[in-house]
Amino acid sequence: MMNMRVRFKHLAGAVLCSALMAVSPGYAQNPPKLTVGFMATLSGPAAIYGEHMRDGFMLAVNQSNGTLGGLETNVLITDDKLDPDYAVEKVTELIEVNGIDVLVGVNFSRVMLAVHDPVVRSRTLFIGTSSGPAPIAGRTCSRYFYSTASQDDQVHETMGRFASLKGYQRVVTIAPDYEAARDALAAFQRHFKGQIARELFPRLGQTDFSGEFAQIDEISPDAIYAFMPSGMGVELVRQFHTSGLKGAIPFLSAKTINGVSLPYMAETAEGLMSASSWAPNLDNPANKRFMREFQRTYGYQPSVYAAQGYDAAKFLHFSLELTGGIKDPETLISAMNAAPFESVRGDFRFNDNQFPIQDFYLVEGVRRTSTLYEMEATARIFDDVGDAYSGSCRM
Repeated sequence: MMNMRVRFKHLAGAVLCSALMAVSPGYAQNPPKLTVGFMATLSGPAAIYGEHMRDGFMLAVNQSNGTLGGLETNVLITDDKLDPDYAVEKVTELIEVNGIDVLVGVNFSRVMLAVHDPVVRSRTLFIGTSSGPAPIAGRTCSRYFYSTASQDDQVHETMGRFASLKGYQRVVTIAPDYEAARDALAAFQRHFKGQIARELFPRLGQTDFSGEFAQIDEISPDAIYAFMPSGMGVELVRQFHTSGLKGAIPFLSAKTINGVSLPYMAETAEGLMSASSWAPNLDNPANKRFMREFQRTYGYQPSVYAAQGYDAAKFLHFSLELTGGIKDPETLISAMNAAPFESVRGDFRFNDNQFPIQDFYLVEGVRRTSTLYEMEATARIFDDVGDAYSGSCRM
């Protein structure tokens, strides 16, 4: 550990020395402030995901008394309204009018695909905290973009691998009828070695799944794999609980049962399996502090979205500490690639495409008290794995 600290100290000195050569003499007397644009969906039915991300990010800022890397930090929180055109308009305003130093956030792929290119073309640093579409991890990657969230396919790949490890031969998949959901099921099949007995695509917004469960009962597969986010997922799990299939057919999922949806599912989600890169019970000092202080500050259980928001602020904090508070993008990028960042996930480093190399877990919803439910990691499925698209990234 001491050798690592010495190495980072030397790196900090080298980065800081090169940066100070370009800094005016008035820097010490008038230290700059840091302006962060935080963008997420904060209105409508999907607002809760953005709220978790925002609360995680702001917790880390507040832990440093309103600073990141020693710089007084102003966070401009912006609702993208889950509207790609509106998001581009707002992100342009953040860059050109508000003069942000860094953009953080974005939790839905259609918004990320709209804002990514305008942000990186402006040479504004961008730290994603949820959405990781394949093109951004691969052929349109940018040195100005980092992600503290996994690439979108990886949780689905994790469950595909788990299904194969369990020896399941015939699986029925169920997901809403839209393109991103079909991509999710294709990712599941990347590591699943068995047969897809049937693909079920209920219409977007559907809340009655009795017809789908009747088909599953008739097929009698080895397992079900569900990608059913938000309210549809809550209804799917509740109805599975009363369908007569629970306990008879294993229920596998990703982005269906998580820290956001679990309070609404409660006992209906107990024993059902999902995949994640983080869970509240991960045993490392950073995660223990995060769990303790998040619950004390906000009064609710954090999700993986909150954890990724928190990690983004900590990553930025330690990178700025390494530069001595120099926020010039080129200097900061050099520091970001060397910062001694401790993730709440434990093992964590950035791949060549600046997405994480990290572990992935089998997680389950468990009852902690009569009213408290929490996701729990029960097995590591992937150890130190990067995404499938990093080889296509050319920076």
